[in-house]
Amino acid sequence: MKRGHDLSGVMKFATSPAWGEHLGEALGDHLGLAMEEFDFEADELADIVGDHWAGVLWGCAFEDLLTRTIQPDRNIVDDYIRRRGWNESGPTKIYLRALRSSVMSLHEVSEVEPGSGFLVRDLIRGGEPLRVSERSASQTLKQWDRIGARVVQVGGKHLLSGGVLSFTMEAAEALVADLRRSKGKRSPRTALNLDADDLAALPALISTAWLFDVVPKTMGPAPIPTLHNIDGEEVMFHRVRFPFARGVTQALVGERLDTVPALQRETTHFWNWLGEKPNGKAKSTGRMAWGVTMADGTPVLGNVELKGRALMLAVTSAERAKRGTALINDALAGLVGSPLTTIETVEQAMAARAEGLTSSEPAPAIAPEVATPLIHAMLDRQYRATLDEPVGMLGDITPRAAVQTAAGRHRVAGWLKHLENRSSSQLDANDPMATYDFTWMWRELGIENLRK
Repeated sequence: MKRGHDLSGVMKFATSPAWGEHLGEALGDHLGLAMEEFDFEADELADIVGDHWAGVLWGCAFEDLLTRTIQPDRNIVDDYIRRRGWNESGPTKIYLRALRSSVMSLHEVSEVEPGSGFLVRDLIRGGEPLRVSERSASQTLKQWDRIGARVVQVGGKHLLSGGVLSFTMEAAEALVADLRRSKGKRSPRTALNLDADDLAALPALISTAWLFDVVPKTMGPAPIPTLHNIDGEEVMFHRVRFPFARGVTQALVGERLDTVPALQRETTHFWNWLGEKPNGKAKSTGRMAWGVTMADGTPVLGNVELKGRALMLAVTSAERAKRGTALINDALAGLVGSPLTTIETVEQAMAARAEGLTSSEPAPAIAPEVATPLIHAMLDRQYRATLDEPVGMLGDITPRAAVQTAAGRHRVAGWLKHLENRSSSQLDANDPMATYDFTWMWRELGIENLRK
């Protein structure tokens, strides 16, 4: 819960016979639908979402209980302060009363000042953004993050409560869209005007939406289908390294490779290994097929590259590795030594790609002062071109065309926020992708006023 306000006393009080049943009801409201949908028990929650998020969800339900009025006219905060308030500090009692009247909602984060605070805009209830004073969360939240949280006003400052759920942009948009449909509101600029009952139901709805987004991802990824190349062979990435014999040069090896009909030189150091062009339409095997072809349809069986004092053969199956190895050995007899093969599965390749690396080739270290201006210049060119290209999130029209209408401008603002948020979510805050400034795009499209 909120650091600086010790709520251990009221937490213990919530488990007492007088309030334990009501705490259980609040937990049921927050977790019940997901438990039923995904078939898990409450004591399995931590194994599914992790100890941290299980604790946050408990905190969301607990804070929800603090705001509830139990018939005929009972509230746990009032009851606790009346019975045990003598044992609590003045600031804690003030904070408890502020929690009692707070509302949980879905917020958009902006203008983050690490170590100080940030702005939050209520995506459900609307209104102007509020400045939140927060040291710890401001170190981890990024521009345009979405959070399910309570903004509590204490002593003239706005604070976040302890129950803060981190939403993906997609899950946040789905939650708001579902709320709008339920209230008959279609336009994103039309206020929802939630009544007291709607506001009371929001905390459990937010927890449920978070669980429905997270639990399917954490209970186990969908199995990766077995991938085959166009020859029907299971895809397994093979890299075969042939070391040069003593005294052999790249030029000599290149000359020999040029005599092999199946190898087509692309650069001074790179060849495509080509198969036979199919005569007719390929027959379906009923399997998921993957392959690379030349412009005329000729299949590419693999690649050959000269690196230092070695030749590298890269192929996508064990069968091709065997055939390619025989091809290279025959062509370069006496010029290369015994080959060494490394193998990578599709799953391993996907994991390495997610980390921005390949298992066989770690990324070279480039000084940030060198990499940053190069990457930023590349992004400038890429995004400037994108402004004149159709974008799926904008209904397959260009951003420049979309901003010609009021509805389109709001869609473009959402698209830009999506780009910024993904860019700023790098693990390394100094990564060139994380430090890229999108301000010029808002300005060029004439929608700077929506960047809030």
